[in-house]
Amino acid sequence: MEKILNKIQLSDWIAALDGWESFAPILQDGIWSYQPIKRGVNSVQLEYPNTTQPPKNFTFPQREVFFTFEQIKGEAPRLTQILPTDKPRVIFGVRPCDGQALPRMDRLFNEQFADIYYQKRRENLAYVGLACNTPPSRNCFCKAVGGSPFATNGLDILMTDLGDRYLVTAVTAIGDRLIDHGVQLFSEPTGRDRAEAGQLRIAALKQPQRAIQESATVPKRLKEQFASPLWEELARPCIGCGICTYLCPTCHCFDINDEVATPAPLRGSRIRTWDTCQFPDFTMHSSGHNPRTEVGARLRQRINHKLQYFYENFGMFQCTGCGRCISGCPVGIDIIAVVNQVTATPEN
Repeated sequence: MEKILNKIQLSDWIAALDGWESFAPILQDGIWSYQPIKRGVNSVQLEYPNTTQPPKNFTFPQREVFFTFEQIKGEAPRLTQILPTDKPRVIFGVRPCDGQALPRMDRLFNEQFADIYYQKRRENLAYVGLACNTPPSRNCFCKAVGGSPFATNGLDILMTDLGDRYLVTAVTAIGDRLIDHGVQLFSEPTGRDRAEAGQLRIAALKQPQRAIQESATVPKRLKEQFASPLWEELARPCIGCGICTYLCPTCHCFDINDEVATPAPLRGSRIRTWDTCQFPDFTMHSSGHNPRTEVGARLRQRINHKLQYFYENFGMFQCTGCGRCISGCPVGIDIIAVVNQVTATPEN
């Protein structure tokens, strides 16, 4: 299904989505982030670069409670599972690189083992994407990892900015239903509308982006360079802050801890929180041994996971080319520069 929506009617469409909680990029304190749309409070405008954080939090929150527990003397322990009960959510303005992240996360959380917490949130989520007529960041490199400024993977709708209007293209049945909620607001696209969108797509694909050299051979070359001394040299500036993974739309490492609220009677919660392979204690064993004490080994793990290990397991790069890890790194570590330098080195 394809429709035309005048930009001035975007807020009316959002208001017509009965039963859906709507989110869109909102600028607050100089930072673009996904925020709830409050009727009469937020004016939704999708002319934005890209959000600082990806929409990953909607399916994989930074902190979530699995269950609570209570032990009262003389009574059987009580365990109460806490499952997500979120109402359906629709996220507007999702860039194609972030849409590409969703099927990758689906493979991780649903394929070999079904994570019910992820599933519950995932089944109540819809992405309304916004095509990138121009790169939203100088660090974008979606084409280098098999993506596109107009990619639809993971999206339910893709909107193309045609100036004063959007070409709204439903990608899934959920997308069709979202359009049906405000069907009276839409009009049929003309041949001129489709031609203009096609020209924008061609122009977007021609836009220069940073490139990974010989990307088809990168998994093999990274495997060959596992023991390269370059890893330690290139990681020397790293301060181990983990921002590269916290801003990544596909990083998914987590830790599980029990938080005890009171000693007697014993009460608490089992919590899952984000973790990162860039923290020094991420691989610390209970024996005290740590196989990744060097910062170079941790940088290698992050990049090899994205471009070698995930590729070997699923036939695709885990990285979607959003460039956030480059833009957000406080010491300027650049994943493209690292990969190109390591893979260009003669085999050891």
